[in-house]
Amino acid sequence: MLQISQALQGSVDLRAVSDSPRLDVELLLCHILDKSRTYLMMHPEVAMTAEQQVAFEALLQRRIAGEPVAHLLGQWSFWSFDLAVNASTLIPRPDTECVVEKALELLSATPARVADLGTGTGAIALALATERPAWEVFAVDFVVDAAELAEQNRQALGLSNVTVLQGSWLEPVPEQLHMVVSNPPYIDPEDPHLEQGDVRFEPRSALVAEDKGLADIRTISEQAWQQLFNEGWLLFEHGYDQADSVQQILREQGYSQVASAQDLAGNDRMTWGRKLLVL
Repeated sequence: MLQISQALQGSVDLRAVSDSPRLDVELLLCHILDKSRTYLMMHPEVAMTAEQQVAFEALLQRRIAGEPVAHLLGQWSFWSFDLAVNASTLIPRPDTECVVEKALELLSATPARVADLGTGTGAIALALATERPAWEVFAVDFVVDAAELAEQNRQALGLSNVTVLQGSWLEPVPEQLHMVVSNPPYIDPEDPHLEQGDVRFEPRSALVAEDKGLADIRTISEQAWQQLFNEGWLLFEHGYDQADSVQQILREQGYSQVASAQDLAGNDRMTWGRKLLVL
């Protein structure tokens, strides 16, 4: 039977498809063996059962074909918890945690109503609700399967201050809001990156927007202006080269205090503005 040390050599086969082949194999082994990465390092001589070996080799071949590790595992870590994931949504990424941090910084911990638009797995909404129990958070997605997945994750985390809604952007949200947060589709339909890496296995509807990736950002900006309380905030995650364009959209709509900040890689990947009316 295949030993752990031998199974880890499978990372060689992943170099063409992964930036982290060793980690990928370790995560697959942890999933199959129901053990930690520390266990793998401490017990390289342990052999898998025949059933475990068959399951591991099947997952490895799917990863070699390019399928994301998150889809193979059925879950992915985000913020302080694990989320169920599937092919109906984007895989939560570490850079999106920067958006959560900025939202927590912009809005105080006092009672407030917040919407996360295009919620997917529910990652942003659930992270905000975890950190701010006094907030009422709406998690919205147009895709029925995505909304069902977000609800599954909400129930798993036991968060009663989150309401999952199915619909287009702010249309199903019945309340005025103190903040709107969104990681919407923002990739240009002609972008060659759509044929590379994990995004090949993620839904195009969650990735691509017309007008060079800016159409949905523009729509959300217009809707949020109508539904935000005065002094409310709108916060976007967007493409690495879109900060100037998103700032322009927000200013044209009337938002004040418009600014951008960087993600973990040092790219301007989030932009926000505030609805400020002189009353």
